Amino acid sequence: MKLLLLLGLVAMAQCLALRVPLRRGKSLRQSLQEHGLLQHYLKQHPYNPATKYFTTSASAEPLQNYMDVSMYFGTISIGSPGQDFTVIFDTGSSNLWVPSVYCSSPACTNHNRFNPADSSTFIGTNDSVEIAYGTGSMTGILGYDTVTVADIEVLNQIFGLAETEPGDFFYYVPFDGILGLAFPSIASSGATPVFDNMMKEGLVAQDLFSVYLSRNGQSGSFVLFGAIDSSYTTNGISWIPLSAETYWQITMDSVSIGGQIIACSAGCQAIVDTGTSLLAVPNSALNNLLNAFGASSNGQISCEAVSSLPDVVFYLNGQGFPVPPSAYVLQNDGYCSLAFQGMNIPTESGELWILGDVFIREYYVIFNRANNMVGLSPLP
Repeated sequence: MKLLLLLGLVAMAQCLALRVPLRRGKSLRQSLQEHGLLQHYLKQHPYNPATKYFTTSASAEPLQNYMDVSMYFGTISIGSPGQDFTVIFDTGSSNLWVPSVYCSSPACTNHNRFNPADSSTFIGTNDSVEIAYGTGSMTGILGYDTVTVADIEVLNQIFGLAETEPGDFFYYVPFDGILGLAFPSIASSGATPVFDNMMKEGLVAQDLFSVYLSRNGQSGSFVLFGAIDSSYTTNGISWIPLSAETYWQITMDSVSIGGQIIACSAGCQAIVDTGTSLLAVPNSALNNLLNAFGASSNGQISCEAVSSLPDVVFYLNGQGFPVPPSAYVLQNDGYCSLAFQGMNIPTESGELWILGDVFIREYYVIFNRANNMVGLSPLP
């Protein structure tokens, strides 16, 4: 009897821990170059990653991605029967939204659009949602429907149906919408995030999810809901407590190169963000990094020098987490550049770093809501 009970519990845990494969699409730079619009876009859309985290409106959650780095996205379905959408699984925001048939913006018309009339479980509302982006925006209405992530069915999930998506940023990206995985405290219009409903409804074995992002265009990237894949934690897990339950924000002790502290000397804040492709740093820290690497003001560096560059080491909770030059140097069409982007941060907010995909690719990352911690396991 005990054996049968144990087998039953194991089977239940396996059912409650489901993996969403992620695929890596073209970079925005590649898409714009193919359409002959790169220079126009760069002039029209100055880039400041800090806009995502410091906004003038509580409903604004700007999305930014570095031009030269591809984005990771997976597939979900909404409605009954399900309508499929590709979404960014974004730990730097909390809302789920997709284009809808009510939207006639060019960015909607060349992406999948949700049709409420085709879903028997859709419940409409009169509530609006508006999210301002540094490279565009979306406005729409809120509705409720069944959202299926892998084989997890989340009933009555609130989500945004985009009615407008001005600008050209969303037109050229390879995904339809965004599924936010941060905390409810930063959700626009008070919407309950998808993972919060998964936990509330007992749809995951553990109140955590984990992320693996493959390197060098390889396949195998995934988000795993409700479990930790032990095959990715053979080097152990280091747990870092959150410093705020908003984004996945932690305290960073310092940043060093070659054994010398180069930035964050008095401690600072860092956000682990799957929705940001690069390493975003305060402008003052960026200048130190460029000087240390002998890079130009726009981050370009000699490709011949890459093999001799040192690791950048991020100290978190008293432990060093290195990122090698193979990760933080981008090579495109014969030129090399650093995967660091400066950002303007309000002075009263202190020093903030964004540890995006460049960092995450070096570690199997566990986002633990049960204990409000981030777990990092070095990848081989």
